[in-house]
Amino acid sequence: MLSVKNLVKWIEGQAVLEDISFSIEQGTITGLIGRNGVGKTTLLRSLVGILDPDQGEVLFEGKNIAINPEVKQSIVFVPDSFTTFNNYHVKELIQLYDAIYEDFDVSYFYELLQRFNLPNNRKVRSFSRGMKALLFIILSISTKAKLIILDEPTNGLDAIAKRQILQFLLEEVSESQLSLLISSHHLDELEKISDTIIMMRAGKIESVISMEDAKLHYKKLQVVFKDGIMPEEILQLSHVEEISRIGRVHTLLIKGNVNETVQILHEYQPLLLEQLPMSLEDMFVSALGGDGIV
Repeated sequence: MLSVKNLVKWIEGQAVLEDISFSIEQGTITGLIGRNGVGKTTLLRSLVGILDPDQGEVLFEGKNIAINPEVKQSIVFVPDSFTTFNNYHVKELIQLYDAIYEDFDVSYFYELLQRFNLPNNRKVRSFSRGMKALLFIILSISTKAKLIILDEPTNGLDAIAKRQILQFLLEEVSESQLSLLISSHHLDELEKISDTIIMMRAGKIESVISMEDAKLHYKKLQVVFKDGIMPEEILQLSHVEEISRIGRVHTLLIKGNVNETVQILHEYQPLLLEQLPMSLEDMFVSALGGDGIV
């Protein structure tokens, strides 16, 4: 559906995006993660044509969006801030979206508005942060776009509003086969709903991995040795990282070769060796945790 090839973007003489390549398939949810300032928002804006790439291209269903602006009808970007629309009345927003998007479904919009108990007779500025987020997600869904790009959609929302929004998005992906690209720092949320995770570091793609593959190839183990010392052979393995140590208890992150590593550990006759639940946060910290505070 969406294909990004060798994308480069310079801003004020600095390369913000370098050789970015990935693809998004129809009916999938892709999470975009990375530390602050790595270029995630710049990438999202480049995907929808708000920013023009200096090199490379963004293809939607095989068409370059830079020279085929009509394909933007099928892509909607929901930013992380809605202050630009604070003075709009809900009905004015409907008129705006209806004018921009040919397939905007006014009836479906009102149906969703009623479903989520959102008012239709107020200005956006009177809405809470959660109400605004839900309103603009509803607007984006009502365009009948094939790809919706969301920048921090659940920032500042309470637990109930988050669950409400995420469940709604999952339903729409399942029923309409639309695709979502979600940039978020809420790794626990992305872990629950994403099919694929794109990790960025310093303007580049660090990795693209499906959650299914991540669960197969990444394991977290807790191990205790009689003398409390981790064998040097284990520490020298390139795919093994010690992510914490409390007393004699060592927690290891294994990135591939899991069975072989477990066999090696057993050779040292540990007092305890057990597998712990693996999280997206564990992978994030392992890959990006050494970059200092940003």
